[in-house]
Parts: sequence; structure tokens; C-alpha cells
Amino acid sequence: MQNKIIKLRKNSQFAQKAAIWFSSKWGISQKEYENSIQQCINKKYNIPQWYIVINENHDIIAGAGVIENDFHEYTHLRPNLCALFVELEYRKKGIAKQILHFVIKDMKSMDIKKLYLVTDHTTFYEKCGWNFLCMVNDNEGISERMYVFNIV
Repeated sequence: MQNKIIKLRKNSQFAQKAAIWFSSKWGISQKEYENSIQQCINKKYNIPQWYIVINENHDIIAGAGVIENDFHEYTHLRPNLCALFVELEYRKKGIAKQILHFVIKDMKSMDIKKLYLVTDHTTFYEKCGWNFLCMVNDNEGISERMYVFNIV
């Protein structure tokens, strides 16, 4: 079996495992992820959405989410791609790009026209078609780059 991207809204059996995994990668409480993933599964709104990539052993090797605001001051710029992470041993294999394309296609199916993200990375997102928009401050006052992707 090849690596597989999974929409958590359609695969709730991975919810707990995903919440633990995301929490371990980003240092945000497991409970926060559990709540957001549950909102995704409940499908009341298009956002939040959560995605994981599993390998042949059903281990999570990568993941990402889409939330309203990724802890920055420009709350009107939404939704935001967040928590994109690929396990070290799976990096440089195109998985992050696959996730980005998958998420963008999914957002398009929900008639979402723009997607934002904040990051300290520079060239990766630009190579994937994202455009630098501006500098923003996160909730702790740290300046980060904001990118936008126009979904067509």
C-alpha cells in the first residue's frame, strides 16, 4: 500500500490518534485538536477540516488542517492552512506538496476561493504557488510571513 491522504470528516476512527499526533508535533493541547477535529467530523460548517497521511502500517506520517484563524492578528483573512507537518524520515518525497494540492482541491469543492497561511518558511510555499501577502504578528507578538493561495 502507498501512503494515503485521509479526510478526517469521513474517517472518524482516526480522530483520537490524529489529535495525539498533531499535539505532539505542535505543542498545542490534545484537547484543542480533539475539539477542532470533532467539529470537522460533525460537518456543521466547512471549516475546520483536518487531513492526515498514513503509511502502509496506518501510522500517521504527515498531516495538516484548515481552521478559521491560525493565531494571528488579521482575523478577517480566513480560512487558514495550519499544522502542516511531515515526519522527518518522509520529508523531501513530495508529501507536503501532495497535501497542499489535496487540501486546495477539497477547499475548491466547498467553494472556498482563498486560503491563507502563516509560516516562517520562505521558498517552499512560493514553489507551490502561494503568494507572499504581508507580515503578521502571532498571538505572542512574533512576526511571521502570511501567504495566500487563490483557488481557481
